[in-house]
Amino acid sequence: MAKKVVATLKTGSGKGYAKVIRMQKSEKSGAYAFEEEIVASDKVKEYLAKKK
Repeated sequence: MAKKVVATLKTGSGKGYAKVIRMQKSEKSGAYAFEEEIVASDKVKEYLAKKK
């Protein structure tokens, strides 16, 4: 499924977007989970700077 998303981002209309993957640690179990989102290229630094 990831290949399809990456392929769509490389087309003409998708070049203004980036796939961002953030790792978060669970409070309960201590295990790590990965959160994926598609964000506008100019908003990537803002997205990574904010904490959830």
